[in-house]
This record gives sequence, C-alpha cells and structure tokens, in this order.
Amino acid sequence: MIGGDTLYELRCSLQLAEQEREGGFSPHISPYTAATDLGNLLGQAGFNLLTLDTDEIQVNYPGMFDVLEDLKGMGESNCSWNRKPLLHRETMLAAAAIYQEMYGNDDGSVPATFQIFYMIGWKPHESQAKPAKRGSGTVSFSDIGRVHELQSSPTENENP
Repeated sequence: MIGGDTLYELRCSLQLAEQEREGGFSPHISPYTAATDLGNLLGQAGFNLLTLDTDEIQVNYPGMFDVLEDLKGMGESNCSWNRKPLLHRETMLAAAAIYQEMYGNDDGSVPATFQIFYMIGWKPHESQAKPAKRGSGTVSFSDIGRVHELQSSPTENENP
C-alpha cells in the first residue's frame, strides 16, 4: 500500500508555487494513508500482533513533468473531490522550478519518493496453538548459562 509521505517533493513544490502565484492552494496529489491509521484500522478489524514495515523507494526523473506523465500512466491522477480542476501554466512552471531548486540532483534529475507499507496481523482462531500455562516449563531460566554444557554432555541413548 502507498504511504503518506509518497511524492512529498511534488506535493510541496505544487503547494509552494500555487501559494506564491495564486494566493492559496488545493490538494493536487491524492491523499495517502498514514502508518498510524493503518494500525488502527487493522486493530478495529479484529487483528492483533500487528506488524507494519515501510520502504522508501526513490526514482529519479529528468524533470517534474516526467513525474506527472508517469503518474498519469499509472492511473494515479488526483482523486480528491475538493480540488481545483486546473492548474495555471505559470503555476506549473513555477512548481517545476521549485522542485528542481529544492530537490534536484547534481545531474539535473529530480527524485520522486514512494513510501510503501507492508502489513501483517493475526486474527484469533480456535485452531491456533495456545500459550503454555505459567510454570509448566521443563527447563529453568537459571540453566541458560549452561546451555552449551547441557548440549555437549552425552545423553542416555549415546555411547560414551
């Protein structure tokens, strides 16, 4: 699942350019899910022992308009209902300049960061193994320092 910090470079550049050129901004990048929201969602769905891992993948593009072209090709155009339907040419050019200035690489390319979430959770089921009762262990924790000694000593089935 795509995470909340995905495309932060593009998001910030568009917001700064639109604020500067038009006196305000609206969302032009689809909203993405925060890690805490995913954990809460899985917990409310009855999962426990939740684990959430994240990867950040950075892809370099020749410029901001190439990033936008790839997003369009992936079907990742903005799905927000409350956005402005268009962005003026001057604002787009300003956003491209801001993107390059703030985040540009030495070779002239610009990065686009994608945050990927991986989730796992367990739901209780009667077929799952149950924890052993307290005090039912056959080895004492005080013997943990002697593990090597206990492993190397001959057992009853071995010939000395």
